[in-house]
Amino acid sequence: MKAVLLKSFGDADQLYLDDAPMPQVTSNQVLIKVAAAALNRADILQRKGQYPPPAGASSILGLEVSGEVVETGSAAGKWRGTKVMSLLSGGGYAEYVAVDQGLLMQLPKSISLTSGAGIMEAYLTAYQSLHWLAKINQGDRLLIHAAASGVGTAAIQLAKVMDAEIWVTASQQKHALCLELGAHHCIDYRSEEFADRIRAEASEGIDVIMDFIGAPYLANNLVCLGVDGRMVIQGAMGGTKVDHFDLGPILKKRLSVLGSTLRSRSLEYRRALVADFNKTCAGKFETGSLKPVIDSIFDWQDVVNAHKHMEANRNQGKIILQVS
Repeated sequence: MKAVLLKSFGDADQLYLDDAPMPQVTSNQVLIKVAAAALNRADILQRKGQYPPPAGASSILGLEVSGEVVETGSAAGKWRGTKVMSLLSGGGYAEYVAVDQGLLMQLPKSISLTSGAGIMEAYLTAYQSLHWLAKINQGDRLLIHAAASGVGTAAIQLAKVMDAEIWVTASQQKHALCLELGAHHCIDYRSEEFADRIRAEASEGIDVIMDFIGAPYLANNLVCLGVDGRMVIQGAMGGTKVDHFDLGPILKKRLSVLGSTLRSRSLEYRRALVADFNKTCAGKFETGSLKPVIDSIFDWQDVVNAHKHMEANRNQGKIILQVS
């Protein structure tokens, strides 16, 4: 089969298309003929040598795909011929990928194979953060940083279902999309300080924060959180080292600060997360209350430019690689 491979760790120009071994399925796995794969920030980190795949996972980039099941293990026969979306630990930038059947969802009838590639990693990451970790309640105030990203756009929609009051940070040109999806308050992080706006307009503070920026936002995130507030840190685009850190707000307001990734979770955990999300949210894609936001579609032979597009922070929603 063909796959996107890596000459060596480094910039996007290290990516190239070449032959790779065909994956073999075990009894509980299926083989998907990949129609499309989506980009994630983790792909960029792995390409740079900063985020190695978990033990036993494919070294090929790609954490979510859509396609058709063309082969099944002895315990997974029900999936043969089904159009699916799948969460992966790696291997998505390829013509075929083997995956545990517990990480599959049937493609909703209203969603194309191309768009379906942008659902699993984004929505499951957001769902895990909001429901499993932060335990969001109906009507909570929520602050989402990097809100026009794939995970951010998913989180806005999931929060809208919970009737949350949604605050977001994003560059000015991305505000229209955030408002369309359900955000109530948009802050341009380039021209104003988000903590100042929130203190002025939400005096009781924020209940839940989803943060992808890390160190530069930590102090102001703690200022913004109200009593018993919860923050889930799932990225560090701005760095990990914090100078002159003050524990005071955590103690005074009884705050919970959680760190999370999804890729390194156990297979059992990810199966349970997929099952829960499938049970509670699959129908919402059919009704349109949830819909993947697709920024752009690249032929996978143009993977270098797809990565450069993400690194330039130009995308609003998911970037898709179409496997030709």
